[in-house]
Amino acid sequence: MTAIYIESDVAGVVKKLSSLIEEYANDAIESDDIFKIGLSGGSLINFLAEGLPTIKTDWSKWRFFFCDERIVPFDNEESTFGQYKTKLIGKIPVTADQFITVDSDISAAEAANDYIKKMSVYFPPDSLPRFDMLLLGIGPDGHTCSLFPNHRLLDETSRWVCPINDSPKPPSSRITLTFSVINNAKACIFAATGASKADIIKRVIELKENLPAGRVKLTNGNLYWILDEEAASGITEG
Repeated sequence: MTAIYIESDVAGVVKKLSSLIEEYANDAIESDDIFKIGLSGGSLINFLAEGLPTIKTDWSKWRFFFCDERIVPFDNEESTFGQYKTKLIGKIPVTADQFITVDSDISAAEAANDYIKKMSVYFPPDSLPRFDMLLLGIGPDGHTCSLFPNHRLLDETSRWVCPINDSPKPPSSRITLTFSVINNAKACIFAATGASKADIIKRVIELKENLPAGRVKLTNGNLYWILDEEAASGITEG
């Protein structure tokens, strides 16, 4: 299922995003005693810092993973975990130990292998990981996670996590989940706001261009787009 929600403003997007996260989190905790969520960076960090404190859940059951991460020190402003550590921890009752972090002191290739090992603690090793939810971003070129247009990683099918050392967007060294894992999730959410997102969202949703964000097609899960009116201005309301 794909659902498109168009809210009047950023506050509406944050409220809808938080509501969906709360629903999936509490369902997962009730059935599996754990909620496994994948995070992306960018504006999503601020959305979550604003929205997550409003939801009711057992925070001790949450485990935060990263859809992608830059191979930089945690105190570098480019570190996605570093941004969450600064902006989120303290606003909700979670600890840094609940974040399954990427080792930034080794090469991207080593970090990708290490992250697979860390993930395997939470997922059966003989099958694809199935996240309860992945929160995704979309760049102006249509990239999502660190999966960029026309890059060889778009066709990777065997690995859960891959390194990238030639990212067209700096920093160049990163790791990223692959589409095989992304599309196996129970739910994926794109949350986007502002007129600057309107063109690329139209290209992905309305024109169905072959861009990385358009390759998010869940095999057995739900895909949500949560947009404000500016970001959705180029599409026919779904």
